[in-house]
Amino acid sequence: MIPIITGMRSADWESVRAIYTEGILTGHATFDTTAPTWEEWDNRHLPYCRLVARVDPNSPIIGWAALSPYSHRQCYAGVAEVSIYIISPARGQGVGKALLTQLISHSENERIWTLQAGIFPENQPSLSLHQTCGFHIAGRRERIGRLAGIWRDVLLLERRSSRVGTTPPGDENDA
Repeated sequence: MIPIITGMRSADWESVRAIYTEGILTGHATFDTTAPTWEEWDNRHLPYCRLVARVDPNSPIIGWAALSPYSHRQCYAGVAEVSIYIISPARGQGVGKALLTQLISHSENERIWTLQAGIFPENQPSLSLHQTCGFHIAGRRERIGRLAGIWRDVLLLERRSSRVGTTPPGDENDA
């Protein structure tokens, strides 16, 4: 399946929230136990690089991807964390790859030089997706948080742009 990828709008929130809630219920997608309100979600994510996927322009949303700032310190201005969620019937059909590929392209246009993702080791489909799209495992954060009373590890994956952040700051040739 080749989905149609468009920018996320606030009107998409209920569909995005439903897909996120489905991810929460798997127990392997996030430490969150409930989906946030639109306002909370909007404040936690960058205002750009918010994407949704549909089968066609008028069909329901089947996946979404967005970026959160890694830090508010200026030296990390080009580092962001990836969130990507696909509705269960659409998993394994190329939707995630299409979304993540577009998110990478959009992030580079916004001068993001490093993308990172924190993924539970049990979430093999997400690990495979990220690695297919150029992420590598940078490390394992052992017992970093508890979910349902159980300490969980998180694998830290990174992807460094080959297009952005390759020259010293201020160099006009750094696309």
